[in-house]
Amino acid sequence: MTRILPALLATALAATASPATQAQSPDAPVRNVVLVHGAFADGSGWRGVYDDLSARGYRVTIVQNPLTSLADDVAATRRALDRQDGPAILVGHSWGGTVITEAGVHDKVAGLVYVSALAPDQGETTSQQYEGFATTPEFVIDVHPDGIGYLNGEKFKAGFAADASDEDAAFLRDSQVPITMDQFAVPVKHAAWRSKPSWAVIATEDKAFDQAMLVHMAERIGARISYVEASHALYFTQPRAVADVIEQAAKGANNR
Repeated sequence: MTRILPALLATALAATASPATQAQSPDAPVRNVVLVHGAFADGSGWRGVYDDLSARGYRVTIVQNPLTSLADDVAATRRALDRQDGPAILVGHSWGGTVITEAGVHDKVAGLVYVSALAPDQGETTSQQYEGFATTPEFVIDVHPDGIGYLNGEKFKAGFAADASDEDAAFLRDSQVPITMDQFAVPVKHAAWRSKPSWAVIATEDKAFDQAMLVHMAERIGARISYVEASHALYFTQPRAVADVIEQAAKGANNR
C-alpha cells in the first residue's frame, strides 16, 4: 500500500495539471473552439463546422445566445469560455461578431474569427457599423410592436441563405430565433480585437451586409481575411471553408 498510493497520487496530480500546463505554454496548440451564432438563428446551424472540427481533433463548444440583450449573449459566451480547459479560438457569425468583440477579452481567448460578422470598436454600437454603406434590400427585418425582430419569411432565403437548398432554407426560416432590436444601439465596452489576433471570413454573396462594409470592418481590426463564395449563411452552407479558417487561427494564434 505504501508504494501504490504515492504512485496513484502522482498519476492523479499529473492528469489534473495537464490542461493547466498546456494553457500556460505559449507554444501549446489551441485545441478548443467556441462558436457563437448570430441573430435570427441558433447554435444548430454550426453542426457542419462542429463535425468537421471535431473530426480534426478539436474540442468544440456551441453557445446558445438568448438574443434578448447584448449583456445576456455576452454572459452566455463567457460561461462557455469559463468551461474550457485551456486557450480557445472564439468564433462569431454576424451579430455574434459584436458578442465576441465584447466577450473576447476573456483570458482563455487566444484568437478571434469573424464569419461575415460585425466588429464594433470600444464605445461603438452595432448599428453604427452600417453608417455610410449601402442598404441591402433582400435582408428585411419585420419588427413587432414589442421591439422583437424576425427576418421576413418571403425574403428569408434570398437575404440569409440563398445558396442553401429550398428545404434547408425553409428550416432555417421556420426555426429562426428573433432578436431584441434595441441591443443594436448598445455600445460595446471592450474591443477584444485590439488585443487578440483576428481572422475574418467574408461571404462574397452576402446579402445581409454591404460587401464594402464587411471588408472595411475586417481591415480596420487588422484581420487576416479569407473570401468564400457563399451567402450570409456560409457557416451553414460552407462548413469546410469556415472550419479551415478556424484551424488557421488555432495554429497561428500563438505565433502572431
